[in-house]
Amino acid sequence: MFFEGDRIDAVREMILAETVEGRKKALAKILPYQRADFTGIFKALNGLPATIRLLDPPLHEFVPHDEKSQAALAKKLGIKKEKVIARVAALHEFNPMLGHRGCRLGIAYPEITETQARAIFEAAAAVQKKGIKVKPEVMVPLVGFKRELDLQVEVIHRVAAEVQKEQKVKIAYSVGTMIEVPRGALTADEIAHTAEFFSFGTNDLTQTALGVSRDDMGNFLGAYTENEIFKKNPFATLDQTGVGQLVQIAIEKGRKTRPDIKLGICGEHGGEPESVKFCHRVGLSYVSCSPYRVPVARLAAAQAAIEEKRAAKK
Repeated sequence: MFFEGDRIDAVREMILAETVEGRKKALAKILPYQRADFTGIFKALNGLPATIRLLDPPLHEFVPHDEKSQAALAKKLGIKKEKVIARVAALHEFNPMLGHRGCRLGIAYPEITETQARAIFEAAAAVQKKGIKVKPEVMVPLVGFKRELDLQVEVIHRVAAEVQKEQKVKIAYSVGTMIEVPRGALTADEIAHTAEFFSFGTNDLTQTALGVSRDDMGNFLGAYTENEIFKKNPFATLDQTGVGQLVQIAIEKGRKTRPDIKLGICGEHGGEPESVKFCHRVGLSYVSCSPYRVPVARLAAAQAAIEEKRAAKK
């Protein structure tokens, strides 16, 4: 959504930059695109909360990997082809889903977080001035240590204060995190001192808890299903015994620190009936899923509520 057309060139320019100043110059080109995107989101939601996840994918996903495309990029940016090839090679990771992504990007390059935060709050200020309520919820991905979140929240709050002063507005916003790695769930009591909400990223939490790659499990999924190791594909239906236990631990610990913490999940599990009913039982307040799964999620949520009432009457 955010990296199409001309803006992908600016993103690639930022990735290829060798200095903070170079990255900031490229990010300045990206800012108007993101601000326009967030402006449209806030207008469309018309006062409803807008949860915005900060940049999550590893940077190698935004650069070309074949020599012809790398040469074309070098020509477009006015740099040597060898520089592009060397940078792409440097971005290579053996296990990118456990590599330089999520909050790790913002910690290594805080200027990326600054730009995204500025886009969010400038858009919020502009929409709010038009008489439309805005409720930004800024979500920091892949947090496993409280200090990771603290560092990112410092940047977000600073930029929010700067924009509010510049625009002479007061924006009501919150900052939370995605619980996607087991350590984040197990230390949720610490993280909740900083996070105002948790969104369980159950796709990644499943990968990290099971030690199974969603993209590479095809070679043994059939054997695991036939031998009833997996009763169901754990990336389609939430593993309630294992991954679900991590969710429950995080809920309990998070609420111990912050009783009013907002809790939900995001990912394809949020549209699968059995998983939705589990979320209801453990006390989550919302699920997020792909648009086409929303009717199924709503039906499952209604069924879960009815089942709970029937159980209470017995």
